[in-house]
Amino acid sequence: MIELHVHGPIHEIRMVRPPVNALVPELLQALRAAVEAAPGKGARGIVLAGGQGVFSGGMDVPHLLGVDMTGLRTAWEDFFAACLALAKSPVPVVAAIGGHAPAGGCVLALCCDYRVMARSPDPAKPFRIGLNEVQVGLAVPDGIQRLLRRLVGPRRAERLMVAGAMIPARRAFAIGMVDELADLPAVTPRAIGWLGELLALPSSPMLRTRALARADVIDALENHVHLDRFIDAWDEPDTQDTLKALVAKMKK
Repeated sequence: MIELHVHGPIHEIRMVRPPVNALVPELLQALRAAVEAAPGKGARGIVLAGGQGVFSGGMDVPHLLGVDMTGLRTAWEDFFAACLALAKSPVPVVAAIGGHAPAGGCVLALCCDYRVMARSPDPAKPFRIGLNEVQVGLAVPDGIQRLLRRLVGPRRAERLMVAGAMIPARRAFAIGMVDELADLPAVTPRAIGWLGELLALPSSPMLRTRALARADVIDALENHVHLDRFIDAWDEPDTQDTLKALVAKMKK
């Protein structure tokens, strides 16, 4: 479910779970392990990549609906552990977003230092990114809300999250939700290029400054997720009805 490609001091960790890199515990555990192991294997920077067309479709909803409460908790614990591994990485991490990034896919990208997102080959069908949890029956935990607020500001983040909006890549770039746009074949090379520029700076001052600047990302995930509250809301009728309707639509 994970491929590792080494580009000198930059390690590319690519999620590989066709067709859309839906997030299940096995993938999330492998992702966390790869991110945590990379610095010990010589990585001075990490690129997190996914599929072309879809970076990650977010949490695997059919899986979540098919497990008991213990399995549900395990899945979400693994998700937030992977997010925290990205946030806590002692080396910079760039998300190479080669397609749509809804919900959990968007959250993974928000945990990174920098985001390069693909322009769609078809301008009439742009790639989109967003925290669309409300549209699939879930509330956005406070910790995740904090990640979006730090990029786009409180008022804009509120409007996007309450509506569950999936916005085109061009608008995401305009409001600062992603840092750079690139043609699809150039997304990973640009992520590597940005890291190369960063790694050319004096290492210790850069890394110390980065750690201070990103302390709020770690705090958001460690202290403001409130997983118990999130799990308790899982059985609410409108949540279950919306999720089951989504699965039925996917099967068609």
